[in-house]
Amino acid sequence: MKMSPVSLLLGVSVLLLSGLTVSAVSLNLSPNRFQFFSGDPVSLSCVEDGQTVDGTVKRTRGGQTEDCGPDHQDFGLFQDSSCVLDLLSSYTGVYWCETGSGRSSDKINISVFHKADVPFILEIPALPVMAGSDVTLRCRNKDGSTRAAYFFWNNKVSGGKVQEFILTRVQRSDEGLYSCSTDVSEPSPQSWLRVREPPSTTSAPPTTTLLYTPTVNSAVTAPPSPSPSPPPPVSLVRLVLHLVVFSLYCICTVLMVSICCSRRPDDKQTVYVEMTRTDEVDDVTRKDEVDDVTRRDEVDDVTRKDEVDDVTIEQDLRSAQ
Repeated sequence: MKMSPVSLLLGVSVLLLSGLTVSAVSLNLSPNRFQFFSGDPVSLSCVEDGQTVDGTVKRTRGGQTEDCGPDHQDFGLFQDSSCVLDLLSSYTGVYWCETGSGRSSDKINISVFHKADVPFILEIPALPVMAGSDVTLRCRNKDGSTRAAYFFWNNKVSGGKVQEFILTRVQRSDEGLYSCSTDVSEPSPQSWLRVREPPSTTSAPPTTTLLYTPTVNSAVTAPPSPSPSPPPPVSLVRLVLHLVVFSLYCICTVLMVSICCSRRPDDKQTVYVEMTRTDEVDDVTRKDEVDDVTRRDEVDDVTRKDEVDDVTIEQDLRSAQ
């Protein structure tokens, strides 16, 4: 059975729209931090629909792309669907994962520091945090302990010295570069906090409140810091894919509307009605013409009969004379 063009176009549109509902893939990082000291253990894995799946953990370092896994010994050890690393300073780079179907996660920058070079690092989530959730920042010493410190947001000190810096109900406006510093040390490296909106938001979250317990009342001027790194870029491939699919959907919709309009079933009915009316008028006209001819013939017969009668009467009169 042949399918109509409209049905084919509708099927193509459904397939195109279904392409937008592919499952999201993300890179799981444990512990969830941007910054590490040399020798810290870390585990990376691919997650799809909340479940750990088999995939390849990749990284870019010095312009080269490397893989983690049993078949790719560029870095790390692949165990139980996870890439396990004992970090070295050379492991600083951009990490992400790819599934067997070819889908990729967002990329995450991981920085590894020598303990002799940096006295403190900032414990800040590397993965995007959901808007409305609470985020805790700590200033971590090289021996693994945390220290009371001043915390900075975009090079501005936020309150006094605290053991933990808590952001409650974070919003997109809380995104920025964060760092920490003690009285006697250089500041930690800066890292960017990313906030992601929830899938559906019914109301705006309350204003962010910074909770801290000051132990020192003196103010601290933000120390010099390295030039800030830009926020992570949006996935260009995903953006182009959505634009292409949306364009094809619009084209299919326009074609369907054009085909439906070109059929115009009412035009056929109108032509049929007009032809029927024209035939009826022609029949009536021909009938009237026949009636006129019949009447004229009858009049001619009567006229001829009258003439014959007149001639007969005239002959009778002559005979009588």
